[in-house]
Parts: sequence; C-alpha cells; structure tokens
Amino acid sequence: MSRRCELTGKGPMTGNNVSHANNKTKRRFLPNLNDVTLQSETLNRGVKLRISAAALRSVDHRGGLDAFLAKAKDEDLSANALKVKKEIAKAQASA
Repeated sequence: MSRRCELTGKGPMTGNNVSHANNKTKRRFLPNLNDVTLQSETLNRGVKLRISAAALRSVDHRGGLDAFLAKAKDEDLSANALKVKKEIAKAQASA
C-alpha cells in the first residue's frame, strides 16, 4: 500500500535529522494517513479511502465528500477516488 493520500496526492517528503553537533542524516517525513469511510449523499453509501488528516479537515470544510470531489483536480486523485467522482457526477446528472 503506497503512502499517498487518495484525495490530495500528498506523499512522503525527505529531509535531514540534525543532531546537536550539527550532523545531518537523511530521513523521511511521512504523511499522517488514516483509513476512513466517508459518506456520499448523492450515492447514499460509504466510500472507504486512505486519506491524510489534513484532507479529512478539508473534506469537512468544503461540506462533504461530494463537494470536495467536485472541486478536486483529477491529477491529484487516486484511481479509486476518480472512479467515485465520476459515479457522483453521473448520479447528479441523471437526478
């Protein structure tokens, strides 16, 4: 399982551990990923995603999964999230 947020595309970053003696060693900064089930009002079901804590706050701020995916760029989304976005758009067009 990749360490990448399915909604924002946020992934690991690299940097240095810096000791008191100013010795530098490489390290990785991993995103705070959580397995969550977000409810879609349009589809009337839950969607399981692995997203960062920052993305979870962004989803709440924008008013839910449907609103977040409507504004999200396709290149940032994972294949699973892109599939859900297209399902939501199709359901909203037919309703």
